[in-house]
Amino acid sequence: MSTPPSPGSEPPRRPGAAARRRRWLGPAARYATLLLMLVVMLGPIVWQFLTSIRGRTENVYDGVLPSQPTLDNYVRVAESFPLLQYVGNTLTVAVLAITSNMLFAAMGGYALSRAAWKGRRVVFTVLVATLMFPFESVMISMFLTVREMGLVDTLIGVWLPGAVSVLNIMIMRAAFLAVPKEVEEAAVLDGAGEWTRFTRVFLPAAKGALAVVCITSFMGAWDDFLWPLLVLTNSDHYTLQLGLKTLAGATTVNDQRLIAAGAMAALLPMMLLFFALQRFFFKGVGEGAVKT
Repeated sequence: MSTPPSPGSEPPRRPGAAARRRRWLGPAARYATLLLMLVVMLGPIVWQFLTSIRGRTENVYDGVLPSQPTLDNYVRVAESFPLLQYVGNTLTVAVLAITSNMLFAAMGGYALSRAAWKGRRVVFTVLVATLMFPFESVMISMFLTVREMGLVDTLIGVWLPGAVSVLNIMIMRAAFLAVPKEVEEAAVLDGAGEWTRFTRVFLPAAKGALAVVCITSFMGAWDDFLWPLLVLTNSDHYTLQLGLKTLAGATTVNDQRLIAAGAMAALLPMMLLFFALQRFFFKGVGEGAVKT
């Protein structure tokens, strides 16, 4: 049974209309902001996809939804230039970039986070300082270096400058710093050497960070346009982004449907990779935010 209120005490007040309004106004504003961000980020991609499936007789700017949806534009893209060859060249560079970045970034991050050696802070400071320099400020010297090595107009020359990224090293360093020291000390007591601790303790604990490195390396290699434009001269070695720039000239008119279809074909592999590794990606972002 409920206890009657004591004499002189006031009964509990119910929340007024203003309090109830404030209670739902906050979440509503947050969801409205998220919805606006979603529209701003995905709107151009959705528009591009809808443009890519419009029929030849449709006006590109006539309404939002196509009245005659078709996949014929994708077939025309494949017939306009050697799409599969360019995709194969880009995949070659991307696989090399992923492999080298995951290996060297992990080794560099481990050396900067765990191994105690003289000059470690200086090396770390220099690496962080290099992040302030844009690629355009060093691309001429990089081109001269690649030319002296005889790697101009080769896929190895396209891959070499991106073999390891300083940002990926910082990501792996942050992930390794988040591993408790007690775990490493236990491995040392069990007789594990440096390489065993690196491969059996730290790498399994940083799977999320490795997924982040994998995705960023793939995106960097897949989307790169300026560096392949400088290095490659033979169209047989073109990457996909270089091949897409020739798409407008492959037809007698600048068909926006073909350009949109080619751009969507280039976007699809990145979306598939991200969705496949998104669970590890967000885990890796969290690992990097624990301790820097």
